[in-house]
Amino acid sequence: MADGDSAYFKNFKQISVESPVDLIIAQIKGLISAGEIKPGMRLPPERKLAEQLGVSRGYVREAIKRLEFYGIVRTMPQSGTQVSGLGVTALDGLITNVLGLHREDFASLVETRYLLETQTARLAAVRRSEEDLQEMRSALENYEAKIQAGQQGIDEDLLFHLKIAEASKNGVLQSLMMIITPDILHNYATKDVCGEGRALATLKEHRSIMDAITAKDAQNAAQHMEEHLKDIVENLPNNA
Repeated sequence: MADGDSAYFKNFKQISVESPVDLIIAQIKGLISAGEIKPGMRLPPERKLAEQLGVSRGYVREAIKRLEFYGIVRTMPQSGTQVSGLGVTALDGLITNVLGLHREDFASLVETRYLLETQTARLAAVRRSEEDLQEMRSALENYEAKIQAGQQGIDEDLLFHLKIAEASKNGVLQSLMMIITPDILHNYATKDVCGEGRALATLKEHRSIMDAITAKDAQNAAQHMEEHLKDIVENLPNNA
């Protein structure tokens, strides 16, 4: 291929593959814009919606969870999921913002996690119950078992952090963690963020966080969490 020909290929743009969750949200946005879904209307049950869309209920549940968090829908016991009473224009704009916030942006996700988890660790040290401690220990033990078996233990790692968020007794912080976790999990699996040999260091840091929370030492819990996530934030690839 001649050098002159290669110039044409610079015009190709990277293809962005949308997640099923984003596609579900986009469909709801389109129906609201078209006036087919109006404020106050109820969405079909998760099972029926999943069948209609040809996806698993997990994707539908995650889409509804995101829409509910931003106040676009609300789920009421025995009444189903209802579209907010806001006007169509406001709903349309809100959903556009939700879709924009969930584009792949690993650096922003990690920075957000860093800010959230420092605070959750601080609150967990003050508010945790014995049951919370047991669940954190169980998650930590499962993570250790995976590491000793030579596996990454990504799910177990994040479960430990989610248990800390639960122990903070702050529903908003916990909900935010639940929203960003799927994207972080995906990126951890596809990008070599931690680097080789990082797992053992992570295990040690988890134990330090666990000890501080157990001792109800809020300052040290937050500090250990900062140190734990600091390397990940500082060593993000430039194209993340």
